[in-house]
Amino acid sequence: MSALVTILDDEPAIRQMLSDALAEAGFRTMSFGRATEFEAALRRTTPDVCLVDLGLPDRDGLTLVHRLALEQGATVIIISGRAQVQDRVTGLELGADDYIIKPFDPAEVVARIRARLRTRTRSAPSDMARFNGWTAHFDRYALEDETGEETTFSHAEGEVLRLFLESPKRLITRAHMQESLGGAAGESFDRAMDVRISRLRTKLREDPKNPRLIKTIYGAGYIFLGDVSWS
Repeated sequence: MSALVTILDDEPAIRQMLSDALAEAGFRTMSFGRATEFEAALRRTTPDVCLVDLGLPDRDGLTLVHRLALEQGATVIIISGRAQVQDRVTGLELGADDYIIKPFDPAEVVARIRARLRTRTRSAPSDMARFNGWTAHFDRYALEDETGEETTFSHAEGEVLRLFLESPKRLITRAHMQESLGGAAGESFDRAMDVRISRLRTKLREDPKNPRLIKTIYGAGYIFLGDVSWS
């Protein structure tokens, strides 16, 4: 079955433009003009990708993005007229997987969605990895320690964690992260990666001054030093 993309935007013309382009590309779509309608639909179905505008009439879009990133397994892509770097960084920091600025070509949106779905497909051979007393459950976005206590992580944080766990004890450059995770290279991407890695270190109870698992190699990238097994 084709992937389901939900469109949350209060402008009917944009919803129609995106629905037409996505349908032509082979996607199923559902569109909404208000956050309350969208949230009601989420109780009945689980989309593969959520396109979310920030300027909603009945809800703060950034708050919704943050909740989606933590509670839904969907890829979250912001579509917004807010073009400042800080807006993009904030959206990515809160868990969005990508940020597309209005006005946009619908073909770009389709391409970005396909890129995100390819990333998910490539990274889905296993749902669980064990390393240094931790278990990462990618099916439910949770980190479990040796006592069984769990801490959730967002889809975006999970992409970074999986990238590290799939390449332990190897240098992962910023360029490789951008190529593997998608999104536009630049200051907002770099800062978003820094935030996601910082949050992963906190959830892994790392000493921020001397992390044991995720090491920064200044000017080069990162190395994950754990011993990893997949199941």
